[in-house]
Amino acid sequence: MPFAHKWTLFVGLGIALVILGFVACVDAVSVTLASTMFIGVLLIFAGIMQGVHALAVKDWGGFLFSLLCAGLYIVAGALLIKEPVSGSVAITVFASVCFVVVGVLRSVMALQYRNLPGWGIILGSGLISLVVGVCLYASLPWSGLWLIGTFIAVELIASGIGWIQFGLALRQNTPPSGNL
Repeated sequence: MPFAHKWTLFVGLGIALVILGFVACVDAVSVTLASTMFIGVLLIFAGIMQGVHALAVKDWGGFLFSLLCAGLYIVAGALLIKEPVSGSVAITVFASVCFVVVGVLRSVMALQYRNLPGWGIILGSGLISLVVGVCLYASLPWSGLWLIGTFIAVELIASGIGWIQFGLALRQNTPPSGNL
């Protein structure tokens, strides 16, 4: 691998991401609110782009629908920026519903295929998703303040560990630089 000699850059990136992940864990509420506001900015930008597109192709049959969607994106983005706490709660409600639906569907699927080996693991994962969804919903609005920040923190830590592992694997495949 031509980049194997740069293994320290991968390890450094991994360490930085792990540190950022732990910082995000310490202040998950601030990370949640900042992320919600960032999503708002992205929605506004997407709305503007869709509006520009709609105006550029006025003769298209979906002009009004496209313009309406652009307006909804902009309004939703502005609301997330203006009310990040309410926005994070709404996002958490959505995540909670997703966990419940996935949990129920996975559990039903496992029960339908209980003649296959490993069906119990699928049932267990479905029940865990169901319980997580119910717990998130039951703990609203507080869970809305920490959920997104915690997800981001976990992702940063997991990604960092992956980059550290990758860098260390590259190190093992790097030929020694000295000639003896």
